[in-house]
Amino acid sequence: MIFTVAIDGPAAAGKGTVGRAVAAHFGFAHLDTGLLYRAVGALVREGAEPVAAARGLVPEALEKPGLRSPEVAQAASEVAAIGEVRAALLDFQRGFARREGGAVLDGRDIGTVICPEAEVKLFVTASAEARAGRRLAELVEAGHAANFDSVLADVQARDARDSERATAPLRPADDAHLLDTSELDVAQAVAAAIAKVSAALGR
Repeated sequence: MIFTVAIDGPAAAGKGTVGRAVAAHFGFAHLDTGLLYRAVGALVREGAEPVAAARGLVPEALEKPGLRSPEVAQAASEVAAIGEVRAALLDFQRGFARREGGAVLDGRDIGTVICPEAEVKLFVTASAEARAGRRLAELVEAGHAANFDSVLADVQARDARDSERATAPLRPADDAHLLDTSELDVAQAVAAAIAKVSAALGR
């Protein structure tokens, strides 16, 4: 069976958490496409040229320590705005999306660019303040020094970069289901997503 769930949304909206849970529930493969850009960003921070890093990316690079750090997140956002980088990573993502057995991909342009034929499209979002609070909690738990105002500013700056870039800007697909997690806990957000996928599967 080929069945794709495309999950898009801004940073810290919960799309990764929802994506992993949906994949586990239905036995689908899962790809956090943001990790591809984080891996390229990490390589660029080490001196690599962005397009060359994207074209030569190997699966082992996704296991690199430190990919979730704020510095790598910043670099990922910057390289993701480069059209040639996105093009270099396109085939990898499309092949994963249409693999046998079902797949869940989460990112910024899955439903609009990577896999517009996906059987289910979700756009997971939340207020900038709610997302900044979640990101701050993650950073503090990971031992990073941060404060709410600076994290909120980073979230808003990333939103602007993602939504205003010329290539594959962040936006909901026309046929995407909107899932606002501002007032939802994890269990509620996951349940809502699973319900949408179950309906599409006729279960």
